[in-house]
Amino acid sequence: MFKIYSRYGVVIAVVVIAYFLLLKLLGLHQYPVLSAANGVVYGAGILLAIKKYKATSTKFQYEKGFEVGFLCGSIATILFTIFMAFYIFEFDTEFAYNILDSWNLNFNKGSLILIISIVIMGFSTSLVLTLAFMQLLKESWNTSEGKRNTM
Repeated sequence: MFKIYSRYGVVIAVVVIAYFLLLKLLGLHQYPVLSAANGVVYGAGILLAIKKYKATSTKFQYEKGFEVGFLCGSIATILFTIFMAFYIFEFDTEFAYNILDSWNLNFNKGSLILIISIVIMGFSTSLVLTLAFMQLLKESWNTSEGKRNTM
């Protein structure tokens, strides 16, 4: 199970970082609305990780599938946050100020608020997508074997 969610988590992070760098090359990295595509990448990676785990396990349990999906997204979030922190503090120190200006915030504009928002968005996206995909992939109780589990 560790192999599955770590592999897919790293792949998600690499794709999201490559997407950010592509936006940087095109000069579009200043527009936060374009980061909505990160959700599509997270969704595809989490769904593929859960499907892979379901295909390789003998008995698919909801909590194990949820663990694979959420940890996959969590690894991707941590890796992407480390990359963005390195980018914001080392390469482009004006990037955070430009993003926060586009949000029309009127307080001491620090780079840390941007890093915190990346972490919160990544973990919440992972949680919501994992919950949604587990509803699609969980075993149904509408079978003769499942009916014995009802009251």
